[in-house]
Amino acid sequence: MHQSFRQDFIRFAIQQNVLKFGEFKTKAGRLSPYFFNSGLFQDGAALHELCQFYAQAILASHVPFDMLFGPAYKGIPLAAGTAIALSEQGRNVPYCFNRKEAKDHGEGGTTVGAALKGNVLIIDDVISAGTSVRESIELIRAAGATPCGVVIAIDRMERGQGELSAVQEVQQQYNIPVLAIATLDDLLGYLQGHAELQQYLQSVQTYREQYGVNNA
Repeated sequence: MHQSFRQDFIRFAIQQNVLKFGEFKTKAGRLSPYFFNSGLFQDGAALHELCQFYAQAILASHVPFDMLFGPAYKGIPLAAGTAIALSEQGRNVPYCFNRKEAKDHGEGGTTVGAALKGNVLIIDDVISAGTSVRESIELIRAAGATPCGVVIAIDRMERGQGELSAVQEVQQQYNIPVLAIATLDDLLGYLQGHAELQQYLQSVQTYREQYGVNNA
C-alpha cells in the first residue's frame, strides 16, 4: 500500500514548526529530543492540509465507520476538518463533538452535531494519558453507539507507567484500533533520509531505545 503520506506528514509538521527538535520535558518528566504540538496548526491552510492527512490515514486503514467524534477541545476542529476532507475524497459522513459542560437551555445535552449512532471513529491529536479517549468511549457507549477506533496525528510509541504505551493500553483495554498518521518509527525513518536533520537522529534513536515500546 502507498504509505508515503506518513513521510509527507512528518515533512509538513517540521515545515509548520509543529514538530521541533531540542530538549523538552514531557508530562512524565522525561527529557524528550523532540516535541509535537498540534495546537500550532493555527491557520486555515495548515488545518486543511492536516485534516487531509487524517482522511488519508482513515481511508488507508479500511476501518469501517459511520461517523466522526471530536473530544473537546482539540478534537473539535480536527473532527470538523476531517469530515470536510473525507467529503472531498467522496466519503460524506456526519460528525459530532462534546461540550465540556452540559447545556441546560436550548436543545440541551452534552454533544453538538449529529446524533451518536453506529460505528463512531474518535479523532484526537495525541494520546498521552488516554483520559479524553476514555471519556469519549464512555459517552459514545452511553448514547448506544459503538466506538470503533481512534485516529491521532502522531504515536510517540513510548512506555507509560508500565511496559505498554498509552496507545497500546487504549487498544488493549477497549479492543479498538488506534490509527496514527505517523509514528516515532516514521520520524526516525524520515531523519535517516534527510542529511540536514541527521544531527537529531542519534538523540531520537536513543530516546526510542530507552523509553520506546515494541511494535505490536
